[in-house]
Amino acid sequence: MTGDITEHLHLGGIDINVVFKDIKNVHLGVYPPDGRVRIAAPARTSLEALRAFAASRLPWIKHQRLKFHEQARKTPREYLDRESHYLWGRRYLLEIDEQDAAPAVTLQYRTLVLRIRPGASEETREAAMAACYRRQVRTVASRLVREWEPTLGVAVNRVFVQRMKTRWGSCNPSQV
Repeated sequence: MTGDITEHLHLGGIDINVVFKDIKNVHLGVYPPDGRVRIAAPARTSLEALRAFAASRLPWIKHQRLKFHEQARKTPREYLDRESHYLWGRRYLLEIDEQDAAPAVTLQYRTLVLRIRPGASEETREAAMAACYRRQVRTVASRLVREWEPTLGVAVNRVFVQRMKTRWGSCNPSQV
């Protein structure tokens, strides 16, 4: 939203990003992976009132940040042979097949085979895997939409799949 005003608070050793917006209520959030704290507040709210609000919620903020720090983190992917990757919650080993051909991913029993040109960068390998995941989601989502359209009495124009950092799904009923 353009025109938002951003301020910062420091409270109990925690930096808090404050964004003043054209909204009605105060929203407090603690975000992964490192426990970043953000308050979205109505434009008319004083910084002192927000400091008091944050102070009253400090135990909750610290608890949420502690949960993020204690969470097991998956190791960064390097897209190498025999590396573990997950598809639909099941673990698969990655097999790299270097060929002078366009990147492609195929599923063979408990293995994801990544066909890639020799010397391809990690970014190219990651992009090929991301494209595979998007195709998988699009295929399953399209089937589910076709299955549920008659039950719900709606007609869906399109299914759009993209990489999301925070919101994992949404539906705009005005476009249904």
